[in-house]
Amino acid sequence: QVQLVESGGGLVQTGGSLRLSCAASGRTISSYTMGWFRQAPGKQREFVAGIRWGGNTIVYTDSVKGRFTISRDNAENTVYLQMNSLKPEDTAVYYCAADANLRVIIGRTMGTYDYWGQGTQVTVSS
Repeated sequence: QVQLVESGGGLVQTGGSLRLSCAASGRTISSYTMGWFRQAPGKQREFVAGIRWGGNTIVYTDSVKGRFTISRDNAENTVYLQMNSLKPEDTAVYYCAADANLRVIIGRTMGTYDYWGQGTQVTVSS
């Protein structure tokens, strides 16, 4: 019912910045918790950041806290991930996900999310 399309990935140098966008269509996502995950080659997909459906609650995994910022623009039906001070270990395919279940807690596992985008590649060179 919801389609998610990520964009904004690319190749940057260490210390650079990127802003990822996740555009939703089919349904409004204003009542959905939204999350960003990433997966590096040979590794499991991991939680990066999440923002609750009300927009007032945000969580980050420890490795990106202070560097990444998740936000949402409900008028545009879009979620963003601003990534600053990028490191080579941030290199991964980044995925946007939507949780349609009105949970009070932001999920950190893939199983809590109902819809997924196709992913966008982020590569950080040394």
